[in-house]
Amino acid sequence: MSGMSSGRRRGAERPTREQLEAARGAAVPDVAGPGPAVLFCGINPGLYSGWAGLHFARPGNRFWPALHRSGFTPRLLRPDEQHLLPGLGLGITNVVARVTARADELTPDELREGGRALAERVARYRPGVLAVLGVTAYRAAFAEPRARIGFQEGAEVGGAPVWVLPNPSGLNAHWTPEAIAAELRAVRERFGGGPAEESPRSS
Repeated sequence: MSGMSSGRRRGAERPTREQLEAARGAAVPDVAGPGPAVLFCGINPGLYSGWAGLHFARPGNRFWPALHRSGFTPRLLRPDEQHLLPGLGLGITNVVARVTARADELTPDELREGGRALAERVARYRPGVLAVLGVTAYRAAFAEPRARIGFQEGAEVGGAPVWVLPNPSGLNAHWTPEAIAAELRAVRERFGGGPAEESPRSS
């Protein structure tokens, strides 16, 4: 599946309902090289992403626009350009690999087990910071019921510090695109990443 992860669905093609349902239970491969400045972590892929084989692929998801507005990418990338992220010191993974229609279909056990598996991947990738896109999932996966959006003082996952960000899904409507971008910008200002930028942690 990893060979299909960079844009196996492109252009104006849109999935049928049957194709989306067939994506249930699939997985979307991580996009990450060694030592990224920031490893973004979604909750789990939705049906559209599972069908496309790409992260944050559903039209209306604010991840890619927020990534650009915050300065992490020099232009607005399409989901099928996710392979460009490692060159910018960025990566993407998920707490849980399994594709579902909604994140609330995941069980507490799945989230906890996903947190354990995530810690192992983070230790392997060695990012400057793990940026988890969804406070509810972070609370459940890592038994941190009082966690709030922002840098998690004293917390580590797989040896990396943790920053919790808003879920960029269009369902999370009370977070505007501008507010999501502002949170991502704060991560970049502290940990680096993006075009022609030297990570602050190397200075």
